[in-house]
Parts: sequence; structure tokens; C-alpha cells
Amino acid sequence: MGEMRGHDGVGTARPSDPPLSPHNNRSGRADAPLGLYVHVPFCASTCDFCAFYQTVPTAGAVTRYLDGIAAEAALVNWTRPVTTVFWGGGTPGLLAPADLQRLGETVRARLGGEPEEWTVELAPASVTVARLAVLRELGVTRVSLGAQSFQPALLDALGRQHTREQVLRAYERVRAADFTSVNLDLMFALPGQTEAGWADDVRAAVALAPDHLSTYCLTFEEDTKLWVKLSQGRVKLDPEHEARLYEATWTQLAAAGYAQYEVSNFARPGHACRHNLNTWRMHEWVGLGPSAASQHARWRGANIADLDKWLAHVDSDERMTEDRIALTPALLSEDALIFGLRMNAGVNLAALRARFPTAPWPAMEPAAARLTESGLAERVYTDASDTLRLTTRGRLLADAIGAELLGAFGGDGNA
Repeated sequence: MGEMRGHDGVGTARPSDPPLSPHNNRSGRADAPLGLYVHVPFCASTCDFCAFYQTVPTAGAVTRYLDGIAAEAALVNWTRPVTTVFWGGGTPGLLAPADLQRLGETVRARLGGEPEEWTVELAPASVTVARLAVLRELGVTRVSLGAQSFQPALLDALGRQHTREQVLRAYERVRAADFTSVNLDLMFALPGQTEAGWADDVRAAVALAPDHLSTYCLTFEEDTKLWVKLSQGRVKLDPEHEARLYEATWTQLAAAGYAQYEVSNFARPGHACRHNLNTWRMHEWVGLGPSAASQHARWRGANIADLDKWLAHVDSDERMTEDRIALTPALLSEDALIFGLRMNAGVNLAALRARFPTAPWPAMEPAAARLTESGLAERVYTDASDTLRLTTRGRLLADAIGAELLGAFGGDGNA
């Protein structure tokens, strides 16, 4: 939920925090999108690839968590209606129906109206008719189902606690519940996965006709079981193999009618994830729960990734205590460029300059020129826009390009 960079001490995000000039920071204007992310940290087991904060869902822990969410929400200065909601984890679907209901009522009390989109991530093994009924009643519009693969051997290698049959049954139940949008998450470049096997997974997903598909290349995060296997030489990286899988995915999904709008995301018309789009464009969002990140009220920061310590902070009227940094035009512009270039539409630099006129724009030009001169990006001028977007080759190197652009606006995050 947004990139966390730098450290500017710890403290509480309060209305009394020193404001930036209104001319320098327009992200909080009344008509700007406002997201709400809720981290539900409970998981029955840890998948080999997962680096997100999670803990075991005991009855006592769930009750304390729900109390904490309500208390943290009361600390937020809600200045305008929430545009989009996203529940991630962990596994939100591990909450019992009554607990989902309570969490949803806490959230609804802070929305200020009906959001445009409300997404909940679900693991296939946790999908029940009762849970789906609660989510529909609350107003959830979008379900993201973490399938990862349809092949038993690969699911086992990832440490996933579901089967192919459970994926299919869960998808059928979600569809029967009649949510506006359904997404399937898939992963590729898995240990032992062939190009033909990945193509089979994509075909299996397309056959279900979801509205949206997210296809993520496996990454090796520190402090995960897969990282240990990599360090021991039990699995190996193969960048050329990954590149072939990327390109094959893009071709296969385009032929099936799914438009790529971001390096890893594809949708039928009208089904792109609005919450993620607003986040990538560096608008504001409030994060609730242990480890949840926020970009709100002139600050960016995260909650501590520990249930007990998070609760202690909330009891002391503190939130966003980790990786805390003041938002500046330079920082927001740089991150809007980095994340925006991952989207196929690219970045309208003219619009971004108008949004953050005091950012050090001349400092960005050499980096843009290097990208275009090397064939990794193209720059398109019209009467109304100045758009920088990656080429196909550039999208294959999006992570490396993002790393290169860090510091493109001067490096210190100050305007």
C-alpha cells in the first residue's frame, strides 16, 4: 500500500502537525480521492513467499484486533468521504461472519457515504456462503481471490493451504453472490514451473471469465521460507525465463480480451481496481491495523507490524509511528512518476506539474531523456498533455527503472 521511504522520527498524526503550504500540497483537496486500507493480519499458516505481517487468529486476538480498529479509526481526522476501501491481509476471510460484520460496521461508520469500490481479499479455503452474504450486505463490490495456481504441485511448493478444487468451488460461490467485480490472483516464475504449465494456469483462469486478473512474478522477500531456499541454492533465479513468462502472459491475456493497464494487472472494460489506481497516482489513503501504511494529512507512515505493540500505540493515541516522513511536492511527484510508469497509460507530466507546480521538475528531465534515448520509454506530446510511458521493453524492466528514478527530483524529498 504505497512505498515507504526514509524515516522522519515517530509520533502521532494529528491535525496540529505543521502543515505544508496549500500551494505545495494539493493531495488533500476536497474533491481528491481518499482510500481506506484495513490490514487483517490473521492467517492459519504462512505461505513460503509471504512477507506480510500475520498472526494466528485466536478468539482473544480477533476481539482485541476489532477493538483496536475501532479505536484507531477514531484517531483519524476524516475530512471527506472515502472513495475506495480495500481489506487485505493476512486473510480477511478467516474472520467469522459476525466478526466480518463488526469490522464492516466500524468501517461504514467512517465512510461518509457509499464508496465507489470496496475490495476484500479472500483465500479460497476461507470462502463460505455465510461470509459472502455478510460482505454483500455490507456493500462490498469487489472480491480478489488468491488462487496463485491451479496445479497441485505448485500450490504445495508455495505452502498454499488450498487445492484446485477449492479454488473452483470458491470462485463459483463468489460468482453466485453477485459481486460487481471478481479478481483472480496468479503467480508465475514459481520453482519447477514451465512455460507450458504457466500457459495452462492462465487458460484455466480465463476459462472462469473473471473481470480482472493479477499476475505476479514470484519475488524472494527476506525473512520468508523461499528466501531461505534461495540462499541455500535450493531454488534459483532465471531472469530470462521470467521475461519470457511476462511477454507470454501479456500476449495470452490480450487475445482473451483482458487489457493490461499495469505491469501485473489486466481487466475487462470498467473493472480496473480503482483503489490501486488512486494509490499509484499518489492520492491519499488511511491505513488501519498492524503494519498498515497511510498517506494522509501531510504525512506518510506505517503502523508497527505487531498486534500487541500496535494496540499499545493506539491506546496511547498514536498511529503511523514507523517510517514516518512529511509529504512534499518533490516526494509525491517522484513517486507518482515511479508508480505511474508501471501503468500502460504512463504519466501525464503536464497534469502532474499542474498538481505539484513547486516540485523541482528540471531535475527530472535528464532521467526522462535517458529512458527515451535507450528505447525504454516514449514521450508523446499533444495540445493537452505531455505523456511519458514505457515501451514493451521498458515494462519488462519496470522494477529496475523505478529504482533508477529514486532521487530523480533531487534525492532528499524536499522542495
